Amino acid sequence: MRGIHKSFGGIAALTDAELIIQPGEVHAIIGQNGAGKSTLIKVLNGAYKHDAGEIFFMGEKVSYGSPHEAQCAGISTIFQEVNLIGYRSITENICLGHEPKRFGMVDWKRAHSHARSTLRRFGLDLDVRKPLNEFNIATQQLVAIARAVALDARIVIMDEPTSSLDDHETSVLFGVIRELKASGVAILYVSHHLDELFEICDEITVMRDGRTVDRKHISQMTKLDMVAGMLGRSIDDVEAGGTTGFSAKSTPIGEVMLAVKGLGGASPVKNVSFKVHKAEVLGLAGLLGAGRSEVARAIFGLDRDQKRGQVFIDGCEVEFERPTDAINAQLGFCSEDRKQDGIIPQLSVRENLTLALLPRLARRGLIPEAEEREIVARYMDRLGIKASSMEQPISQLSGGNQQKVLLARWMATNPKLLILDEPTRGIDVGAKREIQLLIRELADNGLAVLMISSEFEELVEGADRVIVIQEGQSVDELTGESLRVNAIIKSVSHISHAKQ
Repeated sequence: MRGIHKSFGGIAALTDAELIIQPGEVHAIIGQNGAGKSTLIKVLNGAYKHDAGEIFFMGEKVSYGSPHEAQCAGISTIFQEVNLIGYRSITENICLGHEPKRFGMVDWKRAHSHARSTLRRFGLDLDVRKPLNEFNIATQQLVAIARAVALDARIVIMDEPTSSLDDHETSVLFGVIRELKASGVAILYVSHHLDELFEICDEITVMRDGRTVDRKHISQMTKLDMVAGMLGRSIDDVEAGGTTGFSAKSTPIGEVMLAVKGLGGASPVKNVSFKVHKAEVLGLAGLLGAGRSEVARAIFGLDRDQKRGQVFIDGCEVEFERPTDAINAQLGFCSEDRKQDGIIPQLSVRENLTLALLPRLARRGLIPEAEEREIVARYMDRLGIKASSMEQPISQLSGGNQQKVLLARWMATNPKLLILDEPTRGIDVGAKREIQLLIRELADNGLAVLMISSEFEELVEGADRVIVIQEGQSVDELTGESLRVNAIIKSVSHISHAKQ
């Protein structure tokens, strides 16, 4: 893949991206959220049509119109969520679309035999007549790989294949990958688990902001190289100490508003503890997959899988069954994916802004229109939301203005605690700075803010303290002069002052 460009709505997702993968090679793509990994994969497998650039496969220039077309050509994708048919048998899943026939009917004897022989290549002896959903996730992934092999795949794309696997299951998967590699199949491996790359990969491509920024053999890269490349920091800067954005607060930090003790119980969260005070911005730092967003969702009642630990609001233990419980306790939450979990695109700016406020505004089932419009006008003015009117569909606003509407939604509820997951992701520089200043203003006025950001400079400049999460555990706290970008980089990636 050479000079690949891809834009969505005028926003560049890929800019001059490149990828070179050889037969019999395990090639990893790494990068932070939004780096372009998924987009590049979807261009390769035909899910997206690239705007510019060239793709060569087996020596020929290609451009696939769909994943099915790419699969028929020899490029198979195995997604994090296995995309097979759970209620069908293993045989049906492996042979789907190319079942052996006899007299115009499916020859099930041959089909079962073919499925068994394909699985035995990887040392698997399964009852191929059983429905797939009777097996665990690890086995389902191996069946997906077997299907790719049955289709004579020459490139197998694996998207976060170990995210739901334990150590033993990961070991089995790596054995299968080595078998594929030995047979000449190329593996394109996407993972945020950097440690496992040293065990299974040959080459590493690093992406940042839609560009390919580095490509090396695994033997030429350290974990520090990888992290520095993903974040756009030089090794020298990290080793020298970097810069600090610490400055004195204008408002003293107040009493504890939120206390989290030993939160965990479901992957990837294992044991997380921290406190957020009134008039404080607490940052959560960690690499992709560390568990930051899962912690935020658990606090707000969006994720009930975290069965261990305690959450206290204003000194009182709480256990929110649903987000409405958190809202009633005066918590607000902005998700990292505003399009999926934030805005309702078919509704207006007004309707989106007052969504969390409606139960309080309603009187006898009716919303007082004048009061609602006054609230919307006030927050549109305060946050500088640019729209033709409050009735304009929110989908027509820029990303920055959409994010301001979501912030206004929670500000209007007069929250005690505001949880912000990637509050400035995907917005222009001007809107980004406005939102950063607004967050600081809210904290200075006494609000407790829990902020998650993949941009460590943003945490250094905007947070009073930063809690570092590694593999689902809170492991470090940085504050004052110790709150530096290089310190966060080293902490999130298990790196001490000596290079690893």
